Amino acid sequence: MRIAVLLGGFSSEREVSLRSGRAVVEALRAKGHEAWPVDVRDERVEELGPGCCDAAFIALHGRFGEDGGVQELCSLRGIP
Repeated sequence: MRIAVLLGGFSSEREVSLRSGRAVVEALRAKGHEAWPVDVRDERVEELGPGCCDAAFIALHGRFGEDGGVQELCSLRGIP
């Protein structure tokens, strides 16, 4: 499975998200998935285009990551 791990973000919890997101990438790879980090620096997340991945794993904290913003973006782009 191709999984984009969304990490970083632009809240005060960015560093925590970077660390936890990298750990998620490594765990998914260890389980045989094609996983890669997507550093979210703004609300556009241009790396999440049509057909980019089979799913997104959200490892964002704070605004946009925990308020439903990134979930809505993924939903609009058809990314589970």
